[in-house]
Amino acid sequence: MKNAKPVTPEMLQGFEKRYRENPVLQAMTRALDRNAIESIACVGEARRRTQYKFSIDIPTMKVTSQNKSGRCWIFAGLNVLRERVGKKCNIEMFELSQNYIAFWDKFEKINYFLESVIDLADRPLDDRLVMWVLQTGIQDGGQWDMLVSLIKKYGLMPKDAMAETFQSGCTMRMNDLINTKLAQDAKRLRELYADGADSERLTAEKTVMLAEFYGMLSAAFGEPPKTFDFEYVDRDKNYHIDRNLTAQAFYEKYVGDDLDEYVSVINAPTQDKPYHAAYTVDYLGNVLGGKEIRYLNVEMNLLKELIVRQLSDGEVVWFGSDVGKYGDRDSGVWDDKAYDYSAAFQMSFDLDKETSLDYRRSAMTHAMVITGVNLDEAGKPTKWKIENSWADEHGDKGYYLMSDSWFDLYVYQAVIHKKYLSETLLTEWESEPVHLNPWDPMGSLAR
Repeated sequence: MKNAKPVTPEMLQGFEKRYRENPVLQAMTRALDRNAIESIACVGEARRRTQYKFSIDIPTMKVTSQNKSGRCWIFAGLNVLRERVGKKCNIEMFELSQNYIAFWDKFEKINYFLESVIDLADRPLDDRLVMWVLQTGIQDGGQWDMLVSLIKKYGLMPKDAMAETFQSGCTMRMNDLINTKLAQDAKRLRELYADGADSERLTAEKTVMLAEFYGMLSAAFGEPPKTFDFEYVDRDKNYHIDRNLTAQAFYEKYVGDDLDEYVSVINAPTQDKPYHAAYTVDYLGNVLGGKEIRYLNVEMNLLKELIVRQLSDGEVVWFGSDVGKYGDRDSGVWDDKAYDYSAAFQMSFDLDKETSLDYRRSAMTHAMVITGVNLDEAGKPTKWKIENSWADEHGDKGYYLMSDSWFDLYVYQAVIHKKYLSETLLTEWESEPVHLNPWDPMGSLAR
């Protein structure tokens, strides 16, 4: 670095004097010796604003648990769709098989990775896109459009038909092994390309690799059944059985084949993403030939308006946010006003949403389901009710709450039925999308 300035003894003397003469920092030093930062910075009066009471509150089933995995986007999506099955069959509690979708997600991501390696085989290893593909590998996370692609190709089934295994609920080691094997396979494919192998030879080698991974995934998650019986007892204690169903038949009969009617709407207030334009992300996906990742970027007030419209009609909303900010897992509350870190350390930590995105301090990290909202006398939201997938030990039996100000800062995406979008918005959604780099914040995956 040219003209870089080192820390000098004179500077340190000044810093020490400033710290020792600050009574707040002296008190904080003693307090932080035995307490968590969150406890010291907690604003107690914020609790009064975050009671679990909502003017729109859609009744939904008991929460689910993704266990030690990053499959929140799958759980959130299936939690939305299971409500359809519950209403159609008059069932009080029901789950769709998250493991079934996760199996095919892993398998399709492996194919997507290997095809990306082949597609980029002519580039050097230190090419930024090649490095991104290799470093990313495959993981648990995903996006709404990726879930749609999986369901449309493979269908759905009840959880009883393909239940969780230890590996499906605790994926870290399996992911590491898969990515280690993928690195080996990527090296093999690149070497073949360098030696002059044609596309047919590379595809044949990739197919051998996929066969190995199919066996590995079947051993870890169980092999997906071809057919199954759907058994359930309804609220009136009547027993039902629908025999010999395929996953596609179950999806079409009990869920409904209308997932293409939903649009991913985002709020990304950055200069490189003008509002009312469509966006896609290169090299982001799972099912090759499946649904393209596509967003419509709109102002936050409009995003909220669309969500409230859908909730008002009794339909819950899949959404993505950054849950790593200003949250209390025990109470289940996300509220940026509930912690005053600036007062605690005598320095500002404020970042607006645009800066948080541009400087990589925030992005969508987790998908959940909005099941309710509280509207004030003017019809404006004050707080939101959330169905999470972290079991029922925290929050209100596993349901969480977001303050509206937290929503403004850290909610990035919501999935809305097309019927709630104006003709203008639909035209914008259907326009040729702007292509974003894979490492763009809007390319982040919910885990």
